[in-house]
Amino acid sequence: MSSEVAARRDAKKLVRSPSGLRMVPEHRAFGSPFGLEEPQWVPDKECPRCMQCDTKFDFLTRKHHCRRCGKCFCDKCCGQKVPLRRMCFVDPVRQCAECALVSHREAEFYDKQLKVLLSGATFLVTLGDAEKPETMVCRLSSNQRYLLLEGDSRHEIEIARISAVQVLTEGFPAGGGNARATGMSLQYAAPGAEGMAQLKLTAGEDAGASRRQSTAWLAAMHKATKLLYESRDQ
Repeated sequence: MSSEVAARRDAKKLVRSPSGLRMVPEHRAFGSPFGLEEPQWVPDKECPRCMQCDTKFDFLTRKHHCRRCGKCFCDKCCGQKVPLRRMCFVDPVRQCAECALVSHREAEFYDKQLKVLLSGATFLVTLGDAEKPETMVCRLSSNQRYLLLEGDSRHEIEIARISAVQVLTEGFPAGGGNARATGMSLQYAAPGAEGMAQLKLTAGEDAGASRRQSTAWLAAMHKATKLLYESRDQ
């Protein structure tokens, strides 16, 4: 990839919307696949009462729109200002209680798991029907749009083209608990190819820091795909 193309992918601009300032990709096609579009606000004339507690709006009780769902609420039901990174807002924005709870949960992905994905981890990678796996470092690109695989060869898979993900596990720890993640299988649409391509990631057998990093990366990728499916369902 040329440095010019990479710069275009990562270029951003500051825009002002009715909901606040947003730092968005300069080219819409290079936006994060985990992002959400701003909702259409419910028109003022269609919401004479709070859509949560049914309080009637008047001169003293003002109406506010939740920046995440676009519905109309009173200040009591929509008074929290919470970061909304999936819509690229620079500052925390007003959200209803239900949406604020969701945004708080998503903050963990951006604060912790996204950093894990960007840092990458080492796996044995099997592309399609390849007979032997290749040791590669897998990481998310800085603009969050591509899964980068780097070893003796180099590949990139567009995150938005991933259609199915399965976490591979083995055994159960002594004393109960969840099965241990050992890898991941992904299906994706390869450009110019018919049907679906498959990619398999397998963590190494060592029990050291590399294995822990790989396990953390698998958990983060699983969370990322959940956000991806939510974006598609918007």
